[in-house]
Amino acid sequence: MMSSPLVQRWLQRVPAYALLVACAAIVLFPIYVTFVYSLTPVAKFIGHGAPPLWPSDPEWGNYFSSSGALGDTSKPCHLFNAGGIEVSPLTCYLTNSFIMASVITIGQLVTAALAAYAFAFLRFPGRDALFALFLATMMVPLEVAIIPNFQTIQWLGWTDTYPGLVAPFLATGFGTFLLRQYFRTIPRELRDAAEMDGYGNVRFLVSIVLPLAKGALATLAVFAFLQAWNQYLWPLLVTNDPDMRTVQIGVAGDTADVQRINVAFAGTITAFVPMLVLVVAFQRYLVRGLFGGAIKG
Repeated sequence: MMSSPLVQRWLQRVPAYALLVACAAIVLFPIYVTFVYSLTPVAKFIGHGAPPLWPSDPEWGNYFSSSGALGDTSKPCHLFNAGGIEVSPLTCYLTNSFIMASVITIGQLVTAALAAYAFAFLRFPGRDALFALFLATMMVPLEVAIIPNFQTIQWLGWTDTYPGLVAPFLATGFGTFLLRQYFRTIPRELRDAAEMDGYGNVRFLVSIVLPLAKGALATLAVFAFLQAWNQYLWPLLVTNDPDMRTVQIGVAGDTADVQRINVAFAGTITAFVPMLVLVVAFQRYLVRGLFGGAIKG
């Protein structure tokens, strides 16, 4: 008996779904192992053999107790103390990372939107050459500019400060390029009609352009936040005070102590959760923003 078209279509998709499941398993397996190790007693790491892939006696206190991933009470964070309440180191690290990532994200959105508007709607001498220079910055690795940036931060006296953490990343060539591609999809007739209604550049940008490009703005915001949250080298260079360390530096410091290796794994999972929530929450904007720009640009 002939199978129905629905069954045939399903059978044709089985290889593709099997491949996707296999790829997902490969990607998720390290995360699963990290989670399991975060619950594993330290004795299992020190003993012979590899730690188990399933925690027989999970230690949830690594996440919630004062001696676990939320920090060592002998080394409290003094930056956010209020009313004599000691803040644990990981809470301090997470706060520093959140402040740094949020300021960088807002800064990139503002600077990229203004620059992209100029490249998309304004006409001035050297516009194309200047935009090519913006694109050229995307080919320069961070390591190339890290020494002059560090010397500048030292000269300004911004080591161990939030301005020192965020200043080199407040503008981005990628963000300018992404928003410019979206702004160019807005009909020129809309700009002409806005001028007839008395709209200036700022009002047109805020009232019309930015609402129409919210998908691109969300895409840029997610990428900027994730990139800032995952930074390791720059915060390591410009912060010497433990109270100013970000979560990536703090978690890496815990890995040096074998007696707290499970705590370090718990801190890694704790630092990973905000990124996971952000990607899941803005997945629709990410897909729409990237593919929308590719189709319309």
